[in-house]
Amino acid sequence: MHNKQTQSHHLHPVQIVGAGPGAADLLTVRAVRCIGQADVVLHDNLVSADILALCRQDAELIYTGKKYGDAIDPVERQQHIHELMAEHAANGKKVVRLKSGDPFIYGRAAEEVRYLQEHNIAFEVVPGLTAGIAAASLCQVPLTERNHSKAVLFCTGHTANYDFEQLEALANMLRTGTSLVMYMGLSNLPKVIAKLQVAAGTETIYVTAVSQVSAPTQQTVTATLSEIEAALTLRPLPMPVVFIIGKYADLL
Repeated sequence: MHNKQTQSHHLHPVQIVGAGPGAADLLTVRAVRCIGQADVVLHDNLVSADILALCRQDAELIYTGKKYGDAIDPVERQQHIHELMAEHAANGKKVVRLKSGDPFIYGRAAEEVRYLQEHNIAFEVVPGLTAGIAAASLCQVPLTERNHSKAVLFCTGHTANYDFEQLEALANMLRTGTSLVMYMGLSNLPKVIAKLQVAAGTETIYVTAVSQVSAPTQQTVTATLSEIEAALTLRPLPMPVVFIIGKYADLL
């Protein structure tokens, strides 16, 4: 019994860390400290090589990411991640679950937190700079601005699956100046654009598409809602791409 108590005393909380949009110098100070002290790092696909280079040389790096179109069952993959966190934490390791962007913006961190809570495993979450906010700042597209855009809405490419009532609400928000930041929308873009055009009517809506946010390879394409598909056909962007959509979503 004494050994068990001693062992539990030395367990470290699992750290769910936001890696930001990709550039290592956009990490938070806390994230850098966590990454540099970790024994085990479970990292996503979009975590850059520059950020992984901050890990200790003797740290165990385990790839747990997913790519668009891969055939791995997402439920099984997520369960495997949960088990890896628990296993390494139980062995007294400092575990970092390293997620691109911010853990709570389309990062499935909520599922990981629930698992840790259910299994009485200590944890902490370290915020990260999400790609949508980073893209807007790096490209100088104000997501909110006095007397223009008073709100911002984050969504995914699944917007195309909204029913008419949801889309109409979204279009009203666009018409009144709300900015829309859309993740994972490149493959679904034609459907999204078609539905938003119908819903937005004659209002001029801009789209700024930003590829590989904060990387040296970052690229930007800006066009109106009716012209963005043609613009991206002329200049295809590699994934991942973040879209900023709105009346004021053109560059300053």
